[in-house]
Amino acid sequence: MQNDTYRHKGLRRQLALQLKDKGITNLEVLKAIETVPRHLFLDNAFIERAYEDIAFPIGEGQTISRPHTVAFQTELLQLKKGDKVLEIGTGSGYQTAVLLEMGVKVYTIERQKALFDKTKLFLPSIGYEAKFFYGDGYKGLPAFAPFDKILITAGAPEIPKALLEQLNVGGVMVIPIGDAVQTMTLLRKTAVNKFEKEEFGAFKFVPLLEDKEWGKG
Repeated sequence: MQNDTYRHKGLRRQLALQLKDKGITNLEVLKAIETVPRHLFLDNAFIERAYEDIAFPIGEGQTISRPHTVAFQTELLQLKKGDKVLEIGTGSGYQTAVLLEMGVKVYTIERQKALFDKTKLFLPSIGYEAKFFYGDGYKGLPAFAPFDKILITAGAPEIPKALLEQLNVGGVMVIPIGDAVQTMTLLRKTAVNKFEKEEFGAFKFVPLLEDKEWGKG
């Protein structure tokens, strides 16, 4: 494993400042980005560019999202310490680590077995403890519901009803909706079967698979 050096920490500070310039205002989110060692989540070939605001392949046809996308989704969740968060699409675990830095409890699902096996071991090895699940994120985790916040890290053609049902009243879901390009969408559950919706521009994510299982954005 690569070390986390003063140079890496300096690059993370620069990245956080760049994200602030791009409109990220939540200081806790910026602090999380500045804290999580993104270079440890990447293949050796990409380590030198770990703190650029770009996505990289992580295997299994998946990617680690741009830091701006991670920060933007995290900010939209309006997290409070102690929140119970469901993440659909563990991927490399970078987004998971950022959520954990926000002081929340994370339940995360990954459908790609190789990624699940790798990340379930890797994250605890660098100090990040979450509840890991292998399976179909489209179905959520009904046995552990309800959740205060739900984050979907893959492009979805529609909003999965099962996930809406697993959201607490007053809770927030952040989901990229669309096919080739997705619209970042925030849903707030105002009552049972009642939701307010806001849209926040275009993003590009790994798509929802045909069998309604999730990839990682």
